[in-house]
Amino acid sequence: MQSLSPTRFSAPIRRLAALLLAVAVAVPLQAQPVQPAWIATWTASPQPRWDGDFALPSNLPFQFFDQTVRQVARVSIGGPRVRVVLSNEYGTRPLRIGAARIALAGRDGAIVPGSDRVLSFGGQAAASIPPGAPLLSDPVELDVAPLSHVAVSLYLPEPTAPSTFHWDARQTAWVGAGNQAGATRIAADATLDTRVFLRDVLVEAAPGTRAVVAFGDSITDGNMASIDADARWPDVLAARLAPQGVAVLNAGISGARVLRDRMGDNALARFERDVLAQPGVAAVVLLMGINDIGWQDTPLGPGERSADAEELIAGYRQLIAWARARGVRIVGGTLTPFEGALEQTPQHGYHSAAKERIRQQVNAWIRDGGEFDAVLDFDALLRDPARPTRFLPAYDSGDHLHPGDAGYRAMGEAADLRLLLGGDRAPLAAPARQRRPRR
Repeated sequence: MQSLSPTRFSAPIRRLAALLLAVAVAVPLQAQPVQPAWIATWTASPQPRWDGDFALPSNLPFQFFDQTVRQVARVSIGGPRVRVVLSNEYGTRPLRIGAARIALAGRDGAIVPGSDRVLSFGGQAAASIPPGAPLLSDPVELDVAPLSHVAVSLYLPEPTAPSTFHWDARQTAWVGAGNQAGATRIAADATLDTRVFLRDVLVEAAPGTRAVVAFGDSITDGNMASIDADARWPDVLAARLAPQGVAVLNAGISGARVLRDRMGDNALARFERDVLAQPGVAAVVLLMGINDIGWQDTPLGPGERSADAEELIAGYRQLIAWARARGVRIVGGTLTPFEGALEQTPQHGYHSAAKERIRQQVNAWIRDGGEFDAVLDFDALLRDPARPTRFLPAYDSGDHLHPGDAGYRAMGEAADLRLLLGGDRAPLAAPARQRRPRR
């Protein structure tokens, strides 16, 4: 028998390999299409319904039943397709959505004719959201322009408590009997200035589109800003950054604190959900802590003591560490003046000399500690030079704790894109300051 030599087939194998290589080179690989990105263009941080020490807002019903709620949101960036995120995060029973629709918003609860789109969830027009869960809609074709308003209508066919809501919407919502989700103008029986179950609006955007999240308390949420005027400082910032394709998300909760729960989860508990989990997030502006200091000796915090500077700084350091671990730039905002805050309300006692000393210590660390990527000195921007522990009267809403519309506008204009997202260091509008962080 003839033996098989390994060299006997070497030449044919080489010729075959060369032929296969030539074929591979001659047939180019098909280019894979670039997939668009989905990015949040608007958000409202969910809060649990509170009972007991805090009354629900007077115009929020104990429950909805066989009613439609139409809510309006101003987006930051636009896109050709949209999706919506609903939330039953704090519910204890499934949330039944009988119908949901999105449209371009008109005036006084109306929608723009021809813009109405049915929202579906896994191809179904109705949905049930388990307790503790969010629900992402299917994409719909709707060309949404930057800084435009959309209306999201939810039909709630079963008795539904507002277990997951956002208290300080600064935007009117309309409530009407029956299923009016597709109505051009809703026949409203009542209005709300809260959000219910609506968490995010997403748009289809180019890959690499970025978002900035404003993470704070009532001063970020816009308390005392004019209703239906998009006058909060993140709204002003959104108007400046939308032409550059950067989304701005307002993750403020009125009453929020860094270290304790009450009118919402503490900052450390909700940082992942409201900031780090947002697709495309590149930077966060942190402005929170005044409620940790001020609630002592008020009905808001019975039996509590104020957080001291060291405790607040430890909380900030945790947020900085989590942001850095996820590659997110974090900008610190100094705590704004609050002498005289709420003195004509049941929350009098919010300010004291001892609490002021804590604020000053915290602000000194934010400014000079070098641990944030950058600093927005909102305190220096808004304070009265003649009495630095108080607001400049032109910026004061009148309660000495929250800015008015003019103050919010000044805040929104205080930084530019390069400060928030890094890159070239351009001259910054005072009092914005760039920091080289300690690593």
